[in-house]
Amino acid sequence: QVQLVESGGGLVQPGGSLRLSCGASVGSLNYYAIGWFRQAPGKEREGVICLSRSDASTRPADSVKGRFTISSDNAKHTVYLQMNSLKPEDTGVYYCALSYGTWCDLRREFYTSWGQGTQVTVSS
Repeated sequence: QVQLVESGGGLVQPGGSLRLSCGASVGSLNYYAIGWFRQAPGKEREGVICLSRSDASTRPADSVKGRFTISSDNAKHTVYLQMNSLKPEDTGVYYCALSYGTWCDLRREFYTSWGQGTQVTVSS
């Protein structure tokens, strides 16, 4: 059973930056596609960005293109979400997710392992 633990959430002003981390209890992240999701109050959980292992390509949602990036440090078994130019609509609980395989996807049903989430609030 893969365990994921997110951290790094908090309150940030519009236009600010935040980096989220996700620690994974796996031997190697090289075998997993990785996704970051978020859920705002009263809304469905949505895919934000994902990382494929086959070619290290990333797929950001249109709403975060040019602002969010995803990366991983295999030695630390950690996945990161760098968020820049944050907007109030980026507010929500952010989750990391893993799927065994090489290609990633922004659909939540694609992933089998989830973290507990970390709250991000963008407000002045």
